Amino acid sequence: MPIDIVVDAMGSDKAPESEVRGAVLASRTLGVRVHLVGPEEILRPALDRALRSRFPVRYGRKHPQIEIVHSSEWIGMEDKAAQAVRTKRDSSMRVGLRMVREGAAAGFFTAGNTGAAMATAKMVLGMLAGIHRPGLSTILPTSQGTPTILLDVGANVDCDPDNLVQFAVMGHIYARDVLHIANPRVGLLSIGEEDSKGNSLTHDTFPMLRALHGIDFIGNVEGRDLFNGRADVVVCDGFVGNVAIKTCEGTARLVSVLLRQSLKSTVTSQVGAMLSRRAFNNFKKRLDYSEYGGAPLLGVRGVCIIGHGASNERAIMNGIRVAAEFAQAKVNSGIEATLRAS
Repeated sequence: MPIDIVVDAMGSDKAPESEVRGAVLASRTLGVRVHLVGPEEILRPALDRALRSRFPVRYGRKHPQIEIVHSSEWIGMEDKAAQAVRTKRDSSMRVGLRMVREGAAAGFFTAGNTGAAMATAKMVLGMLAGIHRPGLSTILPTSQGTPTILLDVGANVDCDPDNLVQFAVMGHIYARDVLHIANPRVGLLSIGEEDSKGNSLTHDTFPMLRALHGIDFIGNVEGRDLFNGRADVVVCDGFVGNVAIKTCEGTARLVSVLLRQSLKSTVTSQVGAMLSRRAFNNFKKRLDYSEYGGAPLLGVRGVCIIGHGASNERAIMNGIRVAAEFAQAKVNSGIEATLRAS
């Protein structure tokens, strides 16, 4: 039986076209059943266009693996999260997350308003036993070809040591059960590798992480270690994590722009670029957010994946893939079991 994933079809900057096309791609390549949530009068024509484009003969107005679930409202990027969550009770986010809570779908994906998605997920799904706050994670590429999970990247601006310990447990389970890293190495993001470096939060968190049973804590790591493969999981508070991830995004764009400018600067470099096109395409792919799909909101009682607002159809498809993999790996059960044992 195919796994059911529900998608907030009104979330991204280019909604609903990106979500609908991504759902068609996912149904074709991943074999999942996708539930698109939003106003039917908007989604039905978009789905018809996508099906005619992808399947001009095989399907007419219907696709056996895609269903539209009507909601009369949606939360936009410009909406204030707290107010929108309270007032828009029939939003595509709330309807979709309610389907997960009620067991109609195994996971939820949105490329919409991050603050609203986190608040709605926490309200509708509730928290796992032993988790005080959810953590938003992201995957970073490394020079070793292995991923590094960074969390929290924005769900919690202010954290205490207990929060960071819970982030470490959640990141450990995600790395082990979804990314299939046998014994994930967990690091604490600080301003130096020495045990004594850092602020009061890292000083207080360090001995608690060292005492965790079943977690391979390797100590403090620095910002440069995010990309060298030294750690599989790096934990920090949401303020530091959000600054770090946005700095990374800006640096990646700068490198791409400078590289493109350099390759166009002379005839010789243009010829070299043509000869090395495959290598440059591989380089671009490793930095492309659309390949990673989305950031799991760890700690809620259900599967909630949050994607980039600029997500294209490929990013939506990969977000659906991440939601399916997360659900099939039973990550939440692993988190609760590890917390009970620690």
